[in-house]
Amino acid sequence: MFVLLALALVAVVPVLLDALALGPVGTVLAQVLRWTLLVAVHRRRCAVRRVLHASVGRERVCTGMTDRSADTRGPHTSPAGTASPDTTLVSDAIVARLRDWGVRRVFGYAGDGIDPLLAAFRRAGGDPALVTARHEEMTAFMASGHAKVTGEVGVCLSTQGPGAIHLLAGLYDAKLDRKPVVAIVGQVVSTALGSGYLQEVDLHTLFKDACGQYVQTVVSPEQLPHALDNAFRTALDTATPTCLIVPHDVQQARTSDVTPHEHAMVPSSTALSRPHVVPRRADLDRAVEVLTAGSRPAVLVGQGAYGAEAELLEVVELLGAGVTASLLGKPVLDESLPFHSGVMGHLGTTASAELMGRCDTLLVVGSNDPWTEFYPAPGQARTVQIDIAGRNIGTKAPVEVGLTGDARDTLAALRDRLADRGTAPGRRWRAEVEGAVRGWREVREQRAAEPAGSAGVLNPQAVVHALSAELPADALVSVDVGSCTYWYARFVALPPGVRGHVSGTLASMGCAMPTALAGKLDRTDRPVVVLAGDGAMQMNGLSELITVARHWREWEDPRFVVLVLHNGDLSEVSWEQREVEGDPRYPTSQEVPAFPYARYAELLDLGAARIDSADAIAPAWRAALAADRPFLVEAVIDPDTPLLAPAQPAGKVEQMLAGLDQEPGGGPAADQLHRQRDQEVG
Repeated sequence: MFVLLALALVAVVPVLLDALALGPVGTVLAQVLRWTLLVAVHRRRCAVRRVLHASVGRERVCTGMTDRSADTRGPHTSPAGTASPDTTLVSDAIVARLRDWGVRRVFGYAGDGIDPLLAAFRRAGGDPALVTARHEEMTAFMASGHAKVTGEVGVCLSTQGPGAIHLLAGLYDAKLDRKPVVAIVGQVVSTALGSGYLQEVDLHTLFKDACGQYVQTVVSPEQLPHALDNAFRTALDTATPTCLIVPHDVQQARTSDVTPHEHAMVPSSTALSRPHVVPRRADLDRAVEVLTAGSRPAVLVGQGAYGAEAELLEVVELLGAGVTASLLGKPVLDESLPFHSGVMGHLGTTASAELMGRCDTLLVVGSNDPWTEFYPAPGQARTVQIDIAGRNIGTKAPVEVGLTGDARDTLAALRDRLADRGTAPGRRWRAEVEGAVRGWREVREQRAAEPAGSAGVLNPQAVVHALSAELPADALVSVDVGSCTYWYARFVALPPGVRGHVSGTLASMGCAMPTALAGKLDRTDRPVVVLAGDGAMQMNGLSELITVARHWREWEDPRFVVLVLHNGDLSEVSWEQREVEGDPRYPTSQEVPAFPYARYAELLDLGAARIDSADAIAPAWRAALAADRPFLVEAVIDPDTPLLAPAQPAGKVEQMLAGLDQEPGGGPAADQLHRQRDQEVG
């Protein structure tokens, strides 16, 4: 319309001026007006062509005139400096689309491959906020942690090449723990692709497994909306990470606010629908037949049972079942319940091992726990499994009836059918389960009360056990991988509603600090507690303490407590060398160099305490949880405290002792191992 009107004026204006009889002045004025209108028409056509024909950031050039608005080094502006009403940079469009998806923060690390995106975040003024870590790997763990803590999509951002490679561990953590994450990754300028350019990496190959559900490169501005929308929808629908790759020049290109309505142009939106999945009635009826056929029912609770706590407890009572939990399912039900045997598996309790070793029916709810040797032996128990993902049914143990569906609705349907049956099949068995639970709790107290094997160090079980009495009711707990995971699983009593987070399936060291930071940034009004070993702290935790020091003054509640279990040893692997291989500990691989953790925290202007006596444990926890700033507790602990899995066969224990016999000074660890074994069988 603008072009037609301008061309009409080009034809009409000279006629009007001639009619006014202005002579030579009129002729000159007519020529000036004519050329002004022609320039305006030309620029309008160039703008339209740039929108419709831009490809991989290279605009079609209009020859014959200079168009200063072709400068893509900043927001798209006209020569007069006013924003164009119909185009924007792709980088700004990405940030705006993240807002449309409800993204509140993005975890990233700078690099030249994403400079246009970084500028777009600057122009966005903190909506969404860009949170930087000290290493790209931590940004991916923060994104995974954000998804674990909030249930939302976590978003991480990095440049190409080494930055992209560093994301993998955090993305695999999200994949294996089934959490939605979107990784936005830069790439070299598209004209250089395939040339072996600086930092050029085949990103599709790099991410094809970690982000296997969706990896896409944006090659034109028009592609961006549907590609980004599909990355989010896929992450949410499949509970996995996805990846969007955006070359540097595409970030700089201009895009229209409206997708052209023509062939091969694909419009998109942020619409999302969640399915309501419930099992078939016939399968529910079969499940009830199986669950009521035995007399020793057990229920294994996983993270998929979140939101179905009430229905789960009703089913447990109607069955008269004992309960155990996966590591990820530990926070779902109150572990103080008399029939809750605690966490199962290698890091689990004696009561959970007895429950799973004696039950004759098993209901698995939202768990895909990998400790297969701690499930009932094949042929021992008839099993029903509930999971929202049908592909998880029967992958860790033989299952007779699979129920693919939402845990809450499925449990409610089972509850109604079980209620019609009347008598609980496990009413007599329940007393035996509760006896085993009481036995484990006595063992737990004995182990926590034991002195350390040598002077000047603490019993790590006592240090972690003492947290239970001090843990605030609104806290968030983040746990690293190693011996601290065992002590958390067995000795921390989480208040109802308090969640603990860990790298449950990837079991990656270094997960605790980034997850805790993501949780704290989500809710700055609640306290956070981190449990980590000295190995994990040296791997990346010390660096992320810098991030804590950078942000804590912005928090409504400054409490961010970090427990460092300092024993100078990669304890879990040391005990695996003894247990699995029958080998002695190999000091060259296992020693963790000495480091002054508390003094380092003080250097960052954080609170700190170093403790090495039992009477200092409780005061240290109280001081940390009452501090006016983040606080690090460095607990000097005994490296000889055994990581004995529950109910191990005698041969396995003898193999551990054989490894210790080959170690100079292995006697104290062997003595503790004998005591723990005696506690189990006594």
